[in-house]
Amino acid sequence: MSAIKELDILIHSMQPVLNEGAYYFITLPEHSDLPFGDMIATIRECEGVSVVVREELAVARGWQNGFRAAWITLNVHSDFAAVGLTAAFAGALGKVGVSCNVVAGHHHDHIFVPFEQADLAMQTLLNLQKNAFQAA
Repeated sequence: MSAIKELDILIHSMQPVLNEGAYYFITLPEHSDLPFGDMIATIRECEGVSVVVREELAVARGWQNGFRAAWITLNVHSDFAAVGLTAAFAGALGKVGVSCNVVAGHHHDHIFVPFEQADLAMQTLLNLQKNAFQAA
């Protein structure tokens, strides 16, 4: 399937899915020994390598001091040049008091929200999508 660029179609087709489990954002020193398979997402920063890992790994390694999150995947294949999708869902989540951290994959957007607000985040995203269905 080709990537979608039109905002109304993107919102209409979001299909958010709550991934199972909890995840932690942590920062590792430059030369850490974390295997690639244990990483959900990474970005290199001047302070070290920011990594998202499963809660089980964070607990086993004593890393529970980071941001504990729920992971929501938008199953729409969004185009990297699309404008407005992140603003639309971040705005909707912000209106109900849910912060979000977004990681863009090649095919999908991934939203990390405070773990205890996962249900509210999902309901908000589903309402956003439903309203787009009604407007279409």
